[in-house]
Amino acid sequence: MRRRKFITLLGSAAAGLPLAVRAQQPAMPVIGFLFSGTPEAGATLVASFRKGLSEAGYVEGRNVAVEYRWAEDNYDRLPGLAADLVHRQVAVITSVGALPDTLAARAATTSIPIVFSIGGDPVQLGLVTSLNRPGANLTGVTNLNTEVLPKRLELMHELVPSATKIALLVNPTNSAAETQSKDVQAAARTLGLEIDVLDASTVREIDATFVNWAQQRSGGLVIAGDGLFVNRSKQFAALALRHAVPAIFQFRDFVAAGGLMSYGANGSDASHLAGIYTGRILKGEKPADLPVQQVTKVELIINMKTAKALGLTVPLALLTRADEVIE
Repeated sequence: MRRRKFITLLGSAAAGLPLAVRAQQPAMPVIGFLFSGTPEAGATLVASFRKGLSEAGYVEGRNVAVEYRWAEDNYDRLPGLAADLVHRQVAVITSVGALPDTLAARAATTSIPIVFSIGGDPVQLGLVTSLNRPGANLTGVTNLNTEVLPKRLELMHELVPSATKIALLVNPTNSAAETQSKDVQAAARTLGLEIDVLDASTVREIDATFVNWAQQRSGGLVIAGDGLFVNRSKQFAALALRHAVPAIFQFRDFVAAGGLMSYGANGSDASHLAGIYTGRILKGEKPADLPVQQVTKVELIINMKTAKALGLTVPLALLTRADEVIE
């Protein structure tokens, strides 16, 4: 009887062991995902971010949770959303939308790791100490979308060589707007062009931009890089078609929606790499030790149907350089 009682007690203890072990397991880590736009605008970036995260060994809902915060195209909401993620004590904050997202996250915390995806030089912007050794709590991915902005002007000039005046659209609330304007102005002087700088910081002001473009009688429109603009690429395409504006943007979505041209890096590539870095940080690596990665590939996309609708003849030299031509 004593032997049977011992075996019964031993069996009961063994049966209860898995529950005890599970109770002692650490809680699922939580990622804070900060985005200046809407869930619809960020869907493609979220998908590529999740892909990178899975390659690092993390699947949302299985061994990691993600808290999403959407600013709904209102930069003023970003500081509060970032502060909320810090209060939630997330393990990492990832921002793959635009520079204002990253700036809001950086202002909210100096201890929680931040993984960014931006256009422009993060050293010049003061985000990191160097590309190889970022320092502090930030690292991430940078692309050439800011650096190639003057190239968009050159492409527009090549498409409409008779135009002497080109408009540039910037978001004045974006900290990079002044640099964007200066870079394009410098390129315009080299090409012998005059630049009209147009401002838009709200959805309503984007609509007004195209009315202003018609009044200024510019030959084309170059759209600078900005989170609000990226999130509204389909709106830009519809307005450009409605007002017969030859326009060039940074991402393919604009051209696929009926815009004329795009020239820039692929945003999905950058958010994919950001997902991998987020996973590596969850495994214990420090942002200061992860070099900032650079997406150097840029794509030229041309919509021939739109060019014909605008009465434009695309030079053969431009067509042969295109990575994709949409008929």
